[in-house]
Amino acid sequence: MTPDLVERLDRLLPQTQCGQCGYAGCRPYAEAMAQGEARVDHCPPGGDAGARALARLLDVPARPYDRSRGEHKAPAPVAVIVEADCIGCTKCIQACPVDAIIGAAKHMHVVIEPLCTGCELCVPACPVDCIVLVPVESRAEVPGA
Repeated sequence: MTPDLVERLDRLLPQTQCGQCGYAGCRPYAEAMAQGEARVDHCPPGGDAGARALARLLDVPARPYDRSRGEHKAPAPVAVIVEADCIGCTKCIQACPVDAIIGAAKHMHVVIEPLCTGCELCVPACPVDCIVLVPVESRAEVPGA
């Protein structure tokens, strides 16, 4: 396994860090592919196009992404916290794999939009359902956001 190959594979991945591939993030999945331990079809956020790009780089047969791992959604939405409903529990902060949510215990939290990958891991972590996913261009339309 060469670091260059891992880097090139990692750059082709969507960087959602969602874990749907079965690995702890995009980099570990790239490392597994470079070592021949994982197939190119494990990334729902990358979809069929992503799987084809990975196959081209690895010079292996192209295959569609494995739909049993999740649904391909494009473009990735961003998480928005409805401020009026946030109780400041910090569970969303703990669930976010890219540290895109800031706040403090018992205070309202906020998503740093450019850092949000749309992985959706914060949504089930929220006990009061105050997190919604919206297309980037629709963010201003969310009440209380």
